[in-house]
Amino acid sequence: MEAKNTQTFQSLSDNVGQFSLKDKTFLIPEMNRIGSHLIAGTFKGFGINAQIMDTYKGLELGKEFTSGKECYPCQVTLGDILLFMKKEKERLGGGFDPEKYVYFMPEAAGPCRFGMYNKYQRIVLDSFPELKKLKIGSLTTENSYSLDGMIEKGETRNFRKVAFFSVVVGDILDRLLWRVRPYEKKSGLADAFIEKAMETMCRAFETYGGKRAFDKILDELEGIIKEGKSIIDPTIPRNPIIGMVGEIYLRTHTASNQDVIRLLEQYGAEVVNASIAEWVNFTTYENKRNAMLALRLNLRQFRLKKVKMYLKQLFSHGIDLFYQQYRQKQVYRRVATLIDLPGDHQVAHLEEVLKEKDLFSFDVGTEACLSIAGIMEYIREGYNGVVNVYPFTCMPSTMTSAVVKPILTRAKVPYLDTPYDGSYQPGREAAIRTFMYQAEQHQKRKGRKEKEAYDNKNAH
Repeated sequence: MEAKNTQTFQSLSDNVGQFSLKDKTFLIPEMNRIGSHLIAGTFKGFGINAQIMDTYKGLELGKEFTSGKECYPCQVTLGDILLFMKKEKERLGGGFDPEKYVYFMPEAAGPCRFGMYNKYQRIVLDSFPELKKLKIGSLTTENSYSLDGMIEKGETRNFRKVAFFSVVVGDILDRLLWRVRPYEKKSGLADAFIEKAMETMCRAFETYGGKRAFDKILDELEGIIKEGKSIIDPTIPRNPIIGMVGEIYLRTHTASNQDVIRLLEQYGAEVVNASIAEWVNFTTYENKRNAMLALRLNLRQFRLKKVKMYLKQLFSHGIDLFYQQYRQKQVYRRVATLIDLPGDHQVAHLEEVLKEKDLFSFDVGTEACLSIAGIMEYIREGYNGVVNVYPFTCMPSTMTSAVVKPILTRAKVPYLDTPYDGSYQPGREAAIRTFMYQAEQHQKRKGRKEKEAYDNKNAH
């Protein structure tokens, strides 16, 4: 494919948005491996041909059409779509039709640069004449990732329910892997098991998702948990427990973060990464919070039409958040009867943590809200160290580092920043080895976080 200069920005409004997925192939970039495949299974359960693209294999293409100043995930995902379309064109020849595909690239309201990914990538795609008709399907945090216009109107709410459920199940499978792999009876058992488990749950969401048969899906998950638990060698002592936070793509995309969790495990860690569901809950909570602030302002100014509008938004986002937390608790409670996986942070409680310590404000927004408060919770819960994973120059994660470093130093809790930009830093492994030595010393002095009942943890 040959790129040409593009002269118009009309495509940003015409070809980026929410388009019907009927009779289209919906191309999803792989972020979190398990979660991405489960969401694809959910789409298939609703009759949509969703496909997870190979990831990180087109990085050179992504770098060729970026300057290096962009956020790193923008380069990775751009390379993914360019390589996929290049291969499709080679495979189909004259039958290649970009209008048969919709490329999924959501967005957020700033100040994070994530909100600009699909705009920039649209400009790059338009520089290839044959890709101008490839639509970018975009969801936004501003409406809690509403699917209006993409899914048939009568199925939108049902799909959102099942999709969120798939996110929670994906989080559980990730946490099961991190709980099992450091203590597996034989090297490689956990990785082989989790691949099979992912395929099983993909089929479950494809089969039962459209029917909203949540109990059937939970039955499949329960069998997987029991099998995963059998891999653990109970004679191996528990390792220092490390909490991980950071930018959502980098901390979950193993190729981009150079498989940092596995490397931490190699040097004696048991890792708990912040969940994907936490971010989804945060976007809904933030919309509910913003609706409440706007409602109060318009009440004071006696703008009755605005009051009615924001009251409706407040109710809608409140119902969504209630449902999400209900489903999340349902899954974690069932899992807690089988294995000691850590629960998830409640977003409202995380805001209270920030207010209590006067560390940051949800008014600022971004993932820094979750990362800073999440780190404070890790300290309170007795974790032996914290790792912050993010793209090089990421503003929210840089803010997180600036706020929490002095706090963790005073608390004598090991802390490690791990920024990534695709390069391999010669001192990276030495830094992780040093960090893990400190975590081991912390465990010897303070012990480690033991199992905490899910209901107690989430009573906030």
